[in-house]
Amino acid sequence: MSSFYSSVVQNFLIAFGVVIGASLFSGLGALMTNAPPLKVMTDVAGSIKLWAIAASLGGTFTSFVVIEKGLFEGEIKTLIKQVFFILISLTGANVGYEFIRLLQRCSNIWGK
Repeated sequence: MSSFYSSVVQNFLIAFGVVIGASLFSGLGALMTNAPPLKVMTDVAGSIKLWAIAASLGGTFTSFVVIEKGLFEGEIKTLIKQVFFILISLTGANVGYEFIRLLQRCSNIWGK
């Protein structure tokens, strides 16, 4: 059972880290090219969420195989676990996106 919990934590943090890392490095690139960094960071965070979910699941094809087994071979427990992993990854990506948006909102408050 500890493997399940460690997978849940890893999926969440991988999705969160992909969104945060891509946003921070895109902000650095925006600084180098004289673009508005917070706008670029927010745009990238919004557009990379799907890829963060796919990365945290280890690729989308393995998820489809597990879902197929659950639906067509009757492995309901495996299907429920995979759906839970997808939801956890989605949550991690959305928390990362909201963190970047929080940075943007804080800059609006403190910058003025």
